[in-house]
Amino acid sequence: MTSNVIVMTTSASVPTGSPDAPTRAGTVTDRLVEANERYAADFTDPGMDARPVLRVAVVACMDARLDLHAALGLQLGDCHTIRNAGGVVTDDVIRSLTISQRKLGTRSIVLIHHTGCGLESLTEDFRTELEQEIGQRPAWAVESFRDVDQDVRQSMQRVRTSPFLLHTDDVRGFVFDVKTGLLREIDAAA
Repeated sequence: MTSNVIVMTTSASVPTGSPDAPTRAGTVTDRLVEANERYAADFTDPGMDARPVLRVAVVACMDARLDLHAALGLQLGDCHTIRNAGGVVTDDVIRSLTISQRKLGTRSIVLIHHTGCGLESLTEDFRTELEQEIGQRPAWAVESFRDVDQDVRQSMQRVRTSPFLLHTDDVRGFVFDVKTGLLREIDAAA
């Protein structure tokens, strides 16, 4: 008799092959939905408010190697987490931070980039490639960079100069080392 037990694993232990190939139990999304059903079976409403307990918003890269809650010692409900490619401060990040501050009470902002970021190897040529392939140029910028420290400084500057944000006195930027797990603070003035 064979078993149909599905085990959720990290990406490091998922069998290799085409990322689009369905797993034995279905697609990756099917696995996630099944995991959610198991989660929901034991779920109890924690009775939390949407306002973060620590009144902090964290902006970070979407890189799958960054487990922000574990790396920062955070619990469910402690912070707002805003993630995108590179962790760069874009207009949409400013939108999220503005809502976070003005409607949900956050006061501090932590910006986290990381070593070995994929945006360090991209250029704005990516937009041209998309335009050639699809026939339409994306309206958004790639926001690639070569110097991660300088990009953190740029992100801090974008936050500090935004007219929409009420609280810009506690904005700090860091680079997360994906090999050691340590944060290195970036001096905004350097």
